[in-house]
Amino acid sequence: MKTSLTALLALAGVALLVPVADACTRIVYSGSGGAYYVGRSMDWAENTGTDLWAFPAGLQRDGGVGGNSITWTSKYGSVISGFYNVASVDGMNDAGLAGNVLYLAETDYGDAQTSGKPLISVGAWLQYVLDNYATVAEAVDALSKEPFAIVAPILPNGVAATGHLALADKTGDSAIFEYIGGKLIIHHSAKYTVMTNSPPFDQQLAISTYWDNVGGTNFLPGATRAADRFARMNWMLNAVPAGADQDLANASVMSLMRAISVPLGIQDPKLPNIAATRWRTVSDLNARRYIFESAYNPAVFWVDLDKLNLKSGAPVLKLDLQADPMRAGEVSAGFAPAEPFKFLAPKS
Repeated sequence: MKTSLTALLALAGVALLVPVADACTRIVYSGSGGAYYVGRSMDWAENTGTDLWAFPAGLQRDGGVGGNSITWTSKYGSVISGFYNVASVDGMNDAGLAGNVLYLAETDYGDAQTSGKPLISVGAWLQYVLDNYATVAEAVDALSKEPFAIVAPILPNGVAATGHLALADKTGDSAIFEYIGGKLIIHHSAKYTVMTNSPPFDQQLAISTYWDNVGGTNFLPGATRAADRFARMNWMLNAVPAGADQDLANASVMSLMRAISVPLGIQDPKLPNIAATRWRTVSDLNARRYIFESAYNPAVFWVDLDKLNLKSGAPVLKLDLQADPMRAGEVSAGFAPAEPFKFLAPKS
């Protein structure tokens, strides 16, 4: 216990010093009949300019950063949440693979220009995975060979585009991909059901070990720092009964994401990692349903991927959310043809 406490205090000190701008949380919930659900909150200091996009299979893609960009043709269709319309940061494909990109200040992708590898924008990282893989195991096998080097320009709001990627599939498998010290680190296990931001995931696991010993009914940390949210969500996810049917499962996951959210208007200039929750999502992997809730509207809406044409040759579609329109229920009919956004690229 003494060793665990010492480690926890050291990690807490680091967390206070890291100038994080994003404070998202991601979970994987196990429902009845072997169904799995992925919840995610997006916390950010300003409006993220998010629209929903539907990308079909057969789409010709490239990494978005110039002549040495990796190229591919999408094998799967997907629905994603955009980020400033320069990045795919959340979504799922029609094979039942979900992905979530969360901010990680400690990220170091290495020197892409001297890597000798094809290049990809960090804004295209998730999209590449959703376009190409059906399962977590397939993605882990392919990405462990490092087929590209990531280029991470500054985001439109001036913040470094540093993040880690979480994947989950309809079998409940899970993986987290991080670049630390220029090296790719992959954590692959179905037991990795909670992820927040800083510190790196191996240190989040150490935090979890400490708080598991304390016991959530005795005491849990209450701040909005990533390490505190990880401890709270890890306890809450295990406290909520597993095995719920589809409707209750979706409601349970959304309730967990609301419980970990930061209210609108809360800011602390001394702690830039504290940011209001802008939106929340639930990916119902077996039903292929993507649920979205904006913090600015009282209603939840969703997209049934089976109601969209995601086959090769279909057009790219967008659901415009820029004016925070009031939407509720199934909204696939509201998507309209649009030119796909360009991935985040260095300024010329």
